[in-house]
Amino acid sequence: MVVVFVLVALLVVGVLVTSNWYVWRRLFRDTTRGPGPARRIGAALIAGGWVLAVGALVAERAGAPFWLQRVMAWPGFLWLALSIYLLLAVLAGEVVRPLLRRYLEHRAAARQAEPQPSVSPAADPERIPAGTAPPKTSHTPDAPDAPSTPDAPDTPKTRDTRDTPSSGETASSGDTPSPGNDAPPTSLALPSRRLFVSRVVAGAAAAAAVGTVGYGTYGVLSGPKVKRVTVPLAKLPRAAHGFRIAVVSDIHLGPVLGRGFAQQVVDTINATQPDLIAVVGDLVDGSVKDLGPAAAPLAQLKARHGAYFVTGNHEYFSGAEQWVAEVRRLGLLPLENARTELPHFDLAGVNDVAGEDEGQGPDYAKALGDRDRSRACVLLAHQPVQIHDAVDHGVDLQLSGHTHGGQLWPGNLIAGAANPTLAGLDRYGDTQLYVSRGAGAWGPPTRVGAPSDITVIELASRKA
Repeated sequence: MVVVFVLVALLVVGVLVTSNWYVWRRLFRDTTRGPGPARRIGAALIAGGWVLAVGALVAERAGAPFWLQRVMAWPGFLWLALSIYLLLAVLAGEVVRPLLRRYLEHRAAARQAEPQPSVSPAADPERIPAGTAPPKTSHTPDAPDAPSTPDAPDTPKTRDTRDTPSSGETASSGDTPSPGNDAPPTSLALPSRRLFVSRVVAGAAAAAAVGTVGYGTYGVLSGPKVKRVTVPLAKLPRAAHGFRIAVVSDIHLGPVLGRGFAQQVVDTINATQPDLIAVVGDLVDGSVKDLGPAAAPLAQLKARHGAYFVTGNHEYFSGAEQWVAEVRRLGLLPLENARTELPHFDLAGVNDVAGEDEGQGPDYAKALGDRDRSRACVLLAHQPVQIHDAVDHGVDLQLSGHTHGGQLWPGNLIAGAANPTLAGLDRYGDTQLYVSRGAGAWGPPTRVGAPSDITVIELASRKA
């Protein structure tokens, strides 16, 4: 078992090193002419980003001082998201690279094939054909001759233009052209076509990655949007038709998302005026000592039939017993493998499966075993994988979270493979399952292709 773990760890490290070397090569090595500051800065940027990312993860799990967690979390977690989209953008650039190069080659070939206009000597009197001596200037009769001296021979007063260049002519065919000469620059003065393509593709990839992460981060920090879903239940009495449950999961208060974010969530929930509020796990990433003030706005939650809470897997990383006591103090009602009978249906809750390691796992018999099955039952369970036990116990509707909808595309492919339902409403036999994408984010405060939500479930009676 240890050998397998070591081999998997080495494989993961190898993949990370290779992918980051590839990103560095495309963004920095291939866009420069040779070794220099740009390549060294690129290497330091990538290596430093991963140091911060790993440091942020370790600091959070190890319970490091909260100020240190916050200092490392923002740059470290954002680098995790940015590195994913830099790699994806650079890989996409491999498709664009040969197409752009071929386009430039065709364009250069077309220019070379174009006929060049020729200029005849008669059309340009200032131009002297090569190999032809310039004409001698004739004696101008209007200009008086200079008087001859006795010692000077009687020679014609003419000026030979071969000795002195006239205005507009070049003095000689030397190495330095005159400013008016249209001599083309040498190819060494311009970037090569390959270098030009590498710079264009690298710049586009970097811009796409930064833009994607920036937009996804803005979406999280601006708060979750309200989603409304109607769920018909066969056993629901007519009097409960239209009963509204505000479902919120995966708030993930921590070093990045703090009290201000919690207040946004609370205000959004209260604005929907629900009949009941269900907080279905992963409320926090940290201890009550560090995050108690951040969770304080939960005391403002308002619903006619109260607010209920069940644990998620991250509560067991953060001290589940302390958090259950804290949310109870804030006015929420924890359902630890328990059930409450509301006027028109039963509401039950089970602990998360992560609690099994601490002897606090889900107990369906305790929560559901002795209930009246003629009544409709709604179950709060953090993970969608708990649906199979819900089916066995005759639950009508299970409300879950945990998946984040994948959070960062293409993470939805992995999350979808690990969970029976990734997001939204689904049916398993006589039991329906609704999975929220969650209000917050874990790790990078970024979502791409999986916007955050708070869902208002409106129960509908088929008897109405």
